[in-house]
Amino acid sequence: MHRLAIAALLTLASTLSSAQTLRWSSQGDLQTTDPHSQNEVMTNSLNGQVYESLTRRQKDGVVGPALATEWTQVTPLIWRFKLRPNVKFHDGTAFTADDVVFSMQRLRDPNAPQRVYANAVGIPKAIDPLTVIFTLDKPNPIVPEMMTTLFIMSKHWCEQNRVTRPLDFKKQEESYASQNANGTGPFILVSRQPGVKTVYKRNPNWWNKFEGNLQEFVYMPISNDATRTAALISGEIDFVIDPPPRDIARLRTLPQLKVMDGEENRLIYVGMDQTRDKLLYGNVPGDKNPFKDVRVRRALYHAIDIEAIKTKLMSGYSLPTGGLTPSVRGAYNDPKLETRLPFDLAQSRKLLAEAGYADGFEVTMDCPNNRYINDERLCIALASMWAQVKVRVKVNAMPRTLFFPKVEKFDTSLYLAGWGGGTTDAEVMLTPVLRNRGEQGVGVGNYGGSINNEADALAAASTVETDPKKREGLVKAALQSFREQVNLIPLHRQVIPWAMKREVSLPHSPANWASMDWVTISK
Repeated sequence: MHRLAIAALLTLASTLSSAQTLRWSSQGDLQTTDPHSQNEVMTNSLNGQVYESLTRRQKDGVVGPALATEWTQVTPLIWRFKLRPNVKFHDGTAFTADDVVFSMQRLRDPNAPQRVYANAVGIPKAIDPLTVIFTLDKPNPIVPEMMTTLFIMSKHWCEQNRVTRPLDFKKQEESYASQNANGTGPFILVSRQPGVKTVYKRNPNWWNKFEGNLQEFVYMPISNDATRTAALISGEIDFVIDPPPRDIARLRTLPQLKVMDGEENRLIYVGMDQTRDKLLYGNVPGDKNPFKDVRVRRALYHAIDIEAIKTKLMSGYSLPTGGLTPSVRGAYNDPKLETRLPFDLAQSRKLLAEAGYADGFEVTMDCPNNRYINDERLCIALASMWAQVKVRVKVNAMPRTLFFPKVEKFDTSLYLAGWGGGTTDAEVMLTPVLRNRGEQGVGVGNYGGSINNEADALAAASTVETDPKKREGLVKAALQSFREQVNLIPLHRQVIPWAMKREVSLPHSPANWASMDWVTISK
């Protein structure tokens, strides 16, 4: 966006400002207001101010009640959820069990990336207006955890506006739900200008108690790092959820601002096409796919100087890891599962030569440029490192609105991605990202189509194992197998600093999710 246009926008937004208005910014916009058509944290976090789920993660990270007041595992395959009475959607219609059943059906649609979780919690049936029974085809020990990711929509509103199915984001489909919203949550969507600003106001009829005093917030994406930082320093915006790492030290010295740090529950990693016999985007001797050879995948891993990335690119705001879960807790804090392959150019060259690529090859790397901290610069740094072993990488950087539909169609040969959220359990990574592509959303985030039958079987068994010790053993064995086959190359977990005016108070979240009902602005 042009600097003058941004200045005009910020001036306009300032007219909305009051003691209880928050002007919030980051590098990218939410992708859609249809809560079932994308599964990406900025999109989810903004939609999560409007829509609610049956359970909610509390400030301490523990799963607590939301639209459900209580739940019981009746049998190993049946869960009963009691719904909260007297809840209204923003259009005034009552929330009932029919909305839960409808939403879970909508979430199982092929267009919904969350279908892997919706399928895992079972088939819902309304017993009465405030009771829903979920019947599973196999045990799932973390049903309440998974419910935190599944937003409830109004059946009546969706039918009225012909949005009973999630829009197909991969095909850039638009629908009424892509610009409008009707939830039960603490804030109401007032207006939406994609790429410019989105305005929300407090829901005066929310069933819950506001812990903060926020009456309104305005979300304005500013893609340029320097412009975003300047707007915060000048007071034109109040809160930045992704200040550039290189600016943090300076921001800490300014009396009008404060910076809150925390590790994000998110793994940044490299994925590779391990399915096709020939790369879609590359120039390889013999027209082969080198990534089908574990020696090549190991070679790329050995060629990454992760400490240089941490110190020179991330300014220390990253935690290098060899782990394959968003949080170390997902791997039961096992240090063996966190150890990286060493930076070793000689070993990298040796492995490439053994695989028949002593002279390297060419490949294009798809990369978002407004999703993760320094994402495009990270891809450029990786390309420079791989060039030392004659793997010539062309970086194809693009906004998240183009990147995710591209990789979700498996239209990629090499890519940078991240995965995480509120849940620290390994299941959040194992089934959607690491497992072989399958039915019901299994492998939905496996954009490289990696196949590891041994690990897949172990992960599948862990998903239904209810004995904690047996499940721990299965999870660790699966993660170790994925590590040995280098089905993904882990890089680091992000350290997320939030920068804001001193008058703004809100709890930091490892999910990188700012809950607006917890925000207080002092006068």
